[in-house]
Amino acid sequence: MKVILTQELKGRGGEGDVIEVARGFAVNYLLPRKFAIEATPGNLKQLEQRMHNIKKREDARMGDAASMAAKIEGKVVTIEAKVGDEGRLFGSVTAPMVHEAIVEQLGVDIDRRRIETHGHIKQVGPHVVDVAIYREVKAQLTVEVVPEGGQAAPVAEPVEEAAAEVEVVAEDAVEEIVEEAEVEAEAPEAVAEDAAE
Repeated sequence: MKVILTQELKGRGGEGDVIEVARGFAVNYLLPRKFAIEATPGNLKQLEQRMHNIKKREDARMGDAASMAAKIEGKVVTIEAKVGDEGRLFGSVTAPMVHEAIVEQLGVDIDRRRIETHGHIKQVGPHVVDVAIYREVKAQLTVEVVPEGGQAAPVAEPVEEAAAEVEVVAEDAVEEIVEEAEVEAEAPEAVAEDAAE
């Protein structure tokens, strides 16, 4: 079934686009929610007359999206979260949390459904997040997850302890190798003395 979109539909098109969709999708979803109208000959004729206005609105939206992308691109937002052992979070950082941080720290209000976190953010540290602002206009920003209260990450201490343990084990292994080498070096001398007697 052909329909005329009345607003942007993610992955399908924008206002004024004529697209082909399944009849059930159109009748049960698009038409009742006023996302589209049926592409009848009369509606197509009206669309032709309105295309100039639609183009102006589309250009304005693209300009707004580009300026919003410029405000977000490459920026870093910080989110505090409860952290457990080894820097793992209790729960995860979600798209609504990222949205709230963007609004508070960058002063840019975007649709939270357009934030792509690439799976669950469950570790302390930097994470790259994509924001689809409008149609093909996208931006990337970094979400820095830090422990609540700004404490040093609990990961650092166990890493330092593990490094100290590895150093001690390595020293012990070197001493054992040296002792074995000395014993082996003494053994031929003892055999030579026994042969001489």
